[in-house]
Amino acid sequence: MLSTTLFALCALFSTTYAAPIKRTNTITAADIISIDPKTSSCANAPVAGQCRTAEQAAPLVDISFTNFGIADFNSQAALVALMLYESGDFQYSTNIYPGIAGQGTRNMQNPEDNLAYAEFLSTTCTNCGITSAQVQEAEAEGPAAVLDLVNTDEWSFGSAAWFLTTQCGESVQQGLAAGTQTGWENYLTECLRATVNDERNQLWSAAMALKEW
Repeated sequence: MLSTTLFALCALFSTTYAAPIKRTNTITAADIISIDPKTSSCANAPVAGQCRTAEQAAPLVDISFTNFGIADFNSQAALVALMLYESGDFQYSTNIYPGIAGQGTRNMQNPEDNLAYAEFLSTTCTNCGITSAQVQEAEAEGPAAVLDLVNTDEWSFGSAAWFLTTQCGESVQQGLAAGTQTGWENYLTECLRATVNDERNQLWSAAMALKEW
Protein backbone atom coordinates (compact mmCIF):
# COMPACT_ATOMS: atom_id res chain seq x y z
CA MET A 1 0.00 0.00 0.00
CA LEU A 2 2.82 2.39 0.89
CA SER A 3 4.66 1.82 -2.37
CA THR A 4 1.48 2.57 -4.35
CA THR A 5 0.99 5.83 -2.50
CA LEU A 6 4.58 6.92 -3.01
CA PHE A 7 4.48 6.11 -6.70
CA ALA A 8 1.48 8.38 -7.10
CA LEU A 9 3.15 11.22 -5.23
CA CYS A 10 6.15 11.23 -7.55
CA ALA A 11 4.14 12.82 -10.33
CA LEU A 12 2.21 15.36 -8.30
CA PHE A 13 4.21 18.43 -9.15
CA SER A 14 5.47 17.59 -12.61
CA THR A 15 3.69 20.64 -14.01
CA THR A 16 4.96 22.96 -11.29
CA TYR A 17 8.66 22.16 -11.21
CA ALA A 18 11.21 21.48 -13.90
CA ALA A 19 12.21 18.05 -15.17
CA PRO A 20 12.05 15.21 -12.61
CA ILE A 21 15.13 14.85 -10.48
CA LYS A 22 17.41 11.91 -11.18
CA ARG A 23 19.16 10.96 -7.97
CA THR A 24 21.33 7.91 -7.54
CA ASN A 25 21.23 7.89 -3.73
CA THR A 26 18.17 7.93 -1.54
CA ILE A 27 17.89 8.34 2.21
CA THR A 28 17.43 5.08 4.10
CA ALA A 29 16.29 4.07 7.56
CA ALA A 30 19.90 3.35 8.44
CA ASP A 31 20.84 6.93 7.57
CA ILE A 32 18.15 8.34 9.85
CA ILE A 33 19.06 6.01 12.71
CA SER A 34 22.69 7.03 12.33
CA ILE A 35 21.66 10.65 12.79
CA ASP A 36 19.15 9.95 15.56
CA PRO A 37 19.21 6.45 17.11
CA LYS A 38 15.94 7.10 18.93
CA THR A 39 14.09 6.72 15.63
CA SER A 40 14.79 2.98 15.50
CA SER A 41 11.63 2.17 17.45
CA CYS A 42 8.28 3.55 18.56
CA ALA A 43 7.94 1.05 21.39
CA ASN A 44 7.71 3.72 24.10
CA ALA A 45 6.11 6.51 22.10
CA PRO A 46 4.47 9.12 24.35
CA VAL A 47 1.49 9.75 22.03
CA ALA A 48 -0.21 6.79 20.44
CA GLY A 49 -0.45 7.02 16.68
CA GLN A 50 1.96 9.91 16.13
CA CYS A 51 5.35 8.22 16.28
CA ARG A 52 7.01 6.96 13.10
CA THR A 53 10.16 4.88 12.96
CA ALA A 54 13.06 5.58 10.66
CA GLU A 55 11.93 2.69 8.48
CA GLN A 56 8.49 4.26 8.08
CA ALA A 57 9.82 7.79 7.63
CA ALA A 58 12.64 7.23 5.13
CA PRO A 59 10.52 6.65 1.99
CA LEU A 60 8.21 9.52 2.90
CA VAL A 61 11.12 11.91 3.40
CA ASP A 62 12.73 10.78 0.19
CA ILE A 63 9.62 11.33 -1.90
CA SER A 64 9.28 14.83 -0.48
CA PHE A 65 12.69 15.67 -1.91
CA THR A 66 11.53 14.54 -5.34
CA ASN A 67 8.17 16.27 -5.11
CA PHE A 68 9.67 19.63 -4.21
CA GLY A 69 12.82 19.50 -6.31
CA ILE A 70 15.43 19.25 -3.56
CA ALA A 71 18.33 17.38 -5.13
CA ASP A 72 21.40 18.41 -3.15
CA PHE A 73 22.50 16.47 -0.09
CA ASN A 74 23.22 19.52 2.07
CA SER A 75 19.66 20.83 1.84
CA GLN A 76 18.23 17.37 2.33
CA ALA A 77 20.37 16.80 5.43
CA ALA A 78 19.23 20.12 6.89
CA LEU A 79 15.57 19.25 6.36
CA VAL A 80 16.01 15.87 8.03
CA ALA A 81 17.74 17.52 10.99
CA LEU A 82 14.96 20.08 11.25
CA MET A 83 12.20 17.48 11.23
CA LEU A 84 13.96 15.29 13.77
CA TYR A 85 14.27 18.24 16.12
CA GLU A 86 10.80 19.67 15.66
CA SER A 87 9.01 16.33 15.90
CA GLY A 88 11.04 15.06 18.84
CA ASP A 89 12.73 12.19 16.99
CA PHE A 90 9.65 11.65 14.80
CA GLN A 91 7.54 10.97 17.91
CA TYR A 92 5.14 13.89 17.43
CA SER A 93 3.14 15.30 14.55
CA THR A 94 1.21 17.87 16.60
CA ASN A 95 2.29 20.42 19.17
CA ILE A 96 1.74 18.74 22.53
CA TYR A 97 3.78 21.08 24.73
CA PRO A 98 2.45 23.70 25.27
CA GLY A 99 -0.32 22.48 22.99
CA ILE A 100 -0.89 25.14 20.35
CA ALA A 101 -4.02 24.27 18.40
CA GLY A 102 -3.33 23.74 14.72
CA GLN A 103 0.46 23.59 15.00
CA GLY A 104 1.95 20.41 13.63
CA THR A 105 3.38 18.25 10.82
CA ARG A 106 6.89 16.86 11.11
CA ASN A 107 8.49 20.29 10.98
CA MET A 108 5.85 21.58 13.42
CA GLN A 109 4.49 24.33 11.21
CA ASN A 110 2.49 27.20 12.60
CA PRO A 111 -1.27 27.26 11.86
CA GLU A 112 -0.97 30.01 9.25
CA ASP A 113 1.70 28.03 7.42
CA ASN A 114 -0.44 24.91 7.46
CA LEU A 115 -3.25 26.88 5.85
CA ALA A 116 -0.89 28.09 3.12
CA TYR A 117 0.35 24.51 2.67
CA ALA A 118 -3.19 23.16 2.38
CA GLU A 119 -4.08 25.85 -0.16
CA PHE A 120 -0.97 25.02 -2.17
CA LEU A 121 -1.77 21.31 -2.26
CA SER A 122 -5.41 21.92 -3.15
CA THR A 123 -4.55 24.09 -6.14
CA THR A 124 -1.34 22.49 -7.41
CA CYS A 125 -2.34 18.88 -7.94
CA THR A 126 -5.44 16.84 -8.56
CA ASN A 127 -4.48 13.68 -6.67
CA CYS A 128 -3.32 15.12 -3.37
CA GLY A 129 -6.62 14.28 -1.74
CA ILE A 130 -7.21 17.90 -0.69
CA THR A 131 -9.70 20.15 -2.47
CA SER A 132 -10.22 23.88 -2.23
CA ALA A 133 -13.66 23.24 -0.79
CA GLN A 134 -12.16 21.11 1.96
CA VAL A 135 -9.64 23.81 2.77
CA GLN A 136 -12.36 26.45 3.02
CA GLU A 137 -14.46 24.22 5.23
CA ALA A 138 -11.51 23.41 7.49
CA GLU A 139 -10.53 27.07 7.74
CA ALA A 140 -14.05 27.87 8.90
CA GLU A 141 -13.82 25.14 11.55
CA GLY A 142 -10.48 26.32 12.86
CA PRO A 143 -6.71 25.66 12.86
CA ALA A 144 -6.99 22.08 14.14
CA ALA A 145 -9.18 21.11 11.19
CA VAL A 146 -6.71 22.66 8.74
CA LEU A 147 -3.87 20.72 10.38
CA ASP A 148 -5.82 17.50 9.94
CA LEU A 149 -5.82 18.05 6.18
CA VAL A 150 -2.03 18.24 5.90
CA ASN A 151 -1.03 15.93 8.73
CA THR A 152 -1.34 12.64 6.91
CA ASP A 153 1.98 10.83 6.63
CA GLU A 154 2.78 11.89 3.09
CA TRP A 155 2.02 15.57 3.63
CA SER A 156 3.31 15.76 7.18
CA PHE A 157 6.73 14.55 6.07
CA GLY A 158 6.53 16.76 2.98
CA SER A 159 5.93 20.03 4.78
CA ALA A 160 9.57 20.88 5.50
CA ALA A 161 10.49 20.55 1.83
CA TRP A 162 7.45 22.58 0.82
CA PHE A 163 8.32 25.35 3.26
CA LEU A 164 11.91 25.59 2.09
CA THR A 165 11.03 25.82 -1.59
CA THR A 166 8.03 28.14 -1.30
CA GLN A 167 8.56 30.24 1.82
CA CYS A 168 12.34 30.72 2.07
CA GLY A 169 14.13 33.26 -0.08
CA GLU A 170 16.67 32.34 -2.72
CA SER A 171 19.62 33.48 -0.61
CA VAL A 172 18.53 31.24 2.26
CA GLN A 173 18.09 28.29 -0.08
CA GLN A 174 21.52 28.86 -1.61
CA GLY A 175 23.11 29.18 1.82
CA LEU A 176 21.57 25.93 2.96
CA ALA A 177 22.74 24.15 -0.19
CA ALA A 178 26.27 25.41 0.46
CA GLY A 179 26.36 23.29 3.61
CA THR A 180 27.92 25.88 5.88
CA GLN A 181 27.17 26.59 9.51
CA THR A 182 26.22 30.13 8.55
CA GLY A 183 23.83 28.88 5.89
CA TRP A 184 22.20 26.52 8.38
CA GLU A 185 21.81 29.22 11.01
CA ASN A 186 20.43 31.74 8.53
CA TYR A 187 17.84 29.16 7.46
CA LEU A 188 16.74 28.77 11.07
CA THR A 189 16.67 32.43 12.02
CA GLU A 190 15.74 34.20 8.78
CA CYS A 191 13.24 31.78 7.27
CA LEU A 192 11.93 29.61 10.11
CA ARG A 193 12.03 32.38 12.71
CA ALA A 194 13.61 29.84 15.06
CA THR A 195 16.52 29.98 17.44
CA VAL A 196 19.87 28.26 17.06
CA ASN A 197 20.70 25.84 19.87
CA ASP A 198 23.02 22.94 20.61
CA GLU A 199 20.46 20.22 19.93
CA ARG A 200 19.60 21.63 16.52
CA ASN A 201 23.29 21.93 15.68
CA GLN A 202 24.06 18.39 16.85
CA LEU A 203 21.40 16.90 14.61
CA TRP A 204 22.53 18.98 11.65
CA SER A 205 26.17 18.04 12.22
CA ALA A 206 25.27 14.36 12.49
CA ALA A 207 23.34 14.52 9.22
CA MET A 208 26.07 16.46 7.43
CA ALA A 209 28.72 14.01 8.66
CA LEU A 210 27.19 11.30 6.46
CA LYS A 211 28.21 13.34 3.38
CA GLU A 212 25.79 11.37 1.21
CA TRP A 213 22.88 8.95 1.52
